[in-house]
Order: sequence, then C-alpha cells, then structure tokens
Amino acid sequence: MEEKGKILIIDDNEDVLFALNLLLEPYMEKVKVTTQPARIAHFMTTFKPDVILLDMNFRRDAISGQEGFDCLEQILQIDPQAVVIFMTAYADTDKAVRAIKEGATDFVSKPWEKEKLLATLSSALKLSRSRKEVGKLQAQMLALKTDDELSELIGNSPAMQKVKETIFKLSDTDANILILGENGTGKDLVARMLKHFSPRQEAAFVTIDLGSIPEQLFESELFGYEKGAFTDARKAKPGRMEIASGGTLFLDEIGNLSLPMQAKLLTAIEKHRILRLGAVEPIEIDVRLICATNANLHQRVADGSFRQDLLYRINTIELRIPPLRERGEDILLLAEHFLTGYNRKYHKEVKGLTREAKNKLLKYNWPGNVRELQHTIERAVILSDNTLLRPADFPFPTAGNEHRESNDEELNLEKLERKAVEKAMRSSGGNMTRAAELLGITRFALYRKIEKLGL
Repeated sequence: MEEKGKILIIDDNEDVLFALNLLLEPYMEKVKVTTQPARIAHFMTTFKPDVILLDMNFRRDAISGQEGFDCLEQILQIDPQAVVIFMTAYADTDKAVRAIKEGATDFVSKPWEKEKLLATLSSALKLSRSRKEVGKLQAQMLALKTDDELSELIGNSPAMQKVKETIFKLSDTDANILILGENGTGKDLVARMLKHFSPRQEAAFVTIDLGSIPEQLFESELFGYEKGAFTDARKAKPGRMEIASGGTLFLDEIGNLSLPMQAKLLTAIEKHRILRLGAVEPIEIDVRLICATNANLHQRVADGSFRQDLLYRINTIELRIPPLRERGEDILLLAEHFLTGYNRKYHKEVKGLTREAKNKLLKYNWPGNVRELQHTIERAVILSDNTLLRPADFPFPTAGNEHRESNDEELNLEKLERKAVEKAMRSSGGNMTRAAELLGITRFALYRKIEKLGL
C-alpha cells in the first residue's frame, strides 16, 4: 500500500477500533478513532481526514444501518467531497447499492480481509487526493476572476453590437461555441463573457492555449496522468478536462492541433470521458466547450488538415469577432479606456489625445488589432511628458500602413497573419520573444506560424 494519509474510524465497538488502529497504523500517516458519531463534526474540522471508515450499525439500531446513513448525510453536509467507506457485519446488496447512491465511496464487510481492506483504503486515498487537487485547482480558476476578465466588451460599432447580442442570446444554453477572429481581437475576453453569461457561471473556467503545448505533452496536459505513468510522474495529476468538469473548457488556438491530437480530443468529446495516462478506469467528464482560432477551419477541412467531424462537434454556434479596422470609432473608445488604465498604473496624468492623434489612430490599419492598440497606448503613456498624446507619440512602423486597406484581397486572413508576423519581426529587430509579445502569442506558437507561413 503506497498511498499514505489520514483516516478517521467511527465504530461503537472498541475492540474493532483497537484492531483497526493496530492494523492500519503502519500504513497511514495518522489514525484517529471514535465510538461517538456526535464527534464527527469535531474530527472533520480539526483532524481533516482523507478517508472516513464508518460503521453502518450502532447499538441503537444494530441491523438496519440507518444510523450509519444518518452519519453519512452529516459528513457530506460538512464536506460534499468526503471519501467515506461503509463497514458492517450485515452486508447485503441493498445496503451496498443504497450506500453508493447516497454518497459512500465503497463498502466493506466485517470481519475484514487484510489485503482487501488495504487495497480498498489505498484506492480511497487516491480518490481523496484527486478530489482535493481538482477542488483546489477549480478554486484557483475561480479566484482568477479579475476586473479585466469580466470587464465590459467595449465598443458601440454595429459589428460589436452584434457580438454582444449573440452573447446574451446564448446565455441560457450549453451549446459548444467556436469563436473566429484574427489575433488580438479579444477572443479570450469573449470566451470569458460567454462563460459569465451562462448556466455554468459559478463553475470553473479552464483555458488551454493549444498552440503552446508540445505534441508530446498534449495527452498529459489535457487528460492528466497517474503516479508512475512516466519517469517524472511522481504523483497523480488531473488533466485540464477533468478540472473543467462541471464548468467551461476554453480551447484557444484549436486550429494548431495536429491530426492525431484532433482524433484524441474528438474521442474525449464524443464519449464524455477521459483516461489519464497510466490509468485503467476512465473518468466521466461534463464540460461545455468554447474554442477559438484565427484559422479558416472550413478551408482546413477542405485541404484535409482538420477533421470535419471535430469541426461539427465544436461549432454548434460560430461567433466572428471583427478586426479593429472594421470597428470605426471603437478605436477611440478603446484608446480612452486603455489610457485611463495606464495613467493609473504608471501614475501619469495624460488627459487625452489631440484631434490629430485621434485621426492618426483612426487611419491606421491595426494588423495586431486590440492587443496592438493596447500596447501602443501603454508605450505612449510611458514615454510622453505631455498632458495630451500627439501624433508623434504613435510612431507606426511605416507610413504605408497609416491608411485603411479596402481591397478584398487584403482581407485574406493568411495574408494578414503573414503581414502581422513580418511586422512584429521588423519591430522587434528579429527578437523572437519580443515579436511573440507584440503578437500576443507564445514563442512556440510564433515558431509554428513562421514555419506554416514559410517565413
């Protein structure tokens, strides 16, 4: 028995408690025993057991097991994730079924077989550790709610009003959503708003940047692993899909998935269960999927680089986020919003923008979209010594970009992506880390884009 933890044993027979204490002490981190069910709340709040071994029948009612079920109800009210194993000398199928239905983890009979009891407790400890880790990570995900995460989707343009209307229309549904849009348009913010205005508002929101996960780590990151599944797996770890169960899973850059990884993701989505690396038993999951990409997945399906059946699974609703160059006066609304934030952050007192500066922002093509505008305003606030930002505070790379492109050919996503990458590389002087920051992606994702675009 490899797992060690804290166990609380509740039984009205002191001889049983003595025997179990003697048996389990070498295998457990700590053992506490009590003959008094009334002490359950005390031990759960002070001792915090990993597993509770609970007698089903007490002297008051030695056969029906009702007193044990009452104790189980009390335990689960204190901790709904508690791992409870029932034990009784009057084991029968009906009691076992009822025990599991009412929240018990397992059922053992007295007298016990040592090896079977130890195996049952070992499995229970693993389950307890897994539940606690998942609970902790879910709490961390919920704790990540910030003002930015739930900030208003700024913009009054017709294109953005349509996006907002769609988000509110979807507020009562669990449908899978595919968010389409260029890099920097705010797909992650839209995903968080979709979660916030949904039936799963209070549940976990787990995000994965699929463009930054090396293929060899995909399964362990998404599905988790058991202790010993590979060389560095010193303890079991739940995957992102398991952590997101009951809530929302945001798969960013889903267009970057290779075909083998697409197949594995599709299997998990279709079967509603995952298998940790090194595990035998699958784990049931219940997640709402929100995916995002800047790629044309329908074209990818046509050329065979994206599975059609996976696309059908993830795009019950498609939501397109417009590029900044199509949003008109929203550019100035966003600029004022970022200006306020960076004034506060850097303790500056920039009052606004001159008319000429506003015109310059409106004429610029914004290949990096909202993210580029945000970095542009931040840089201007840091470097400016004036009370108003002027055109000189916005040194865009080339004059040729200071007018809007209206040619349909220039709206091709791949060409725009190429231009954005080339511009970022020029602006950063070839520094990959800085270029990736300007684009709002990881170095790994940037390498993949450079390879894909043949740059």
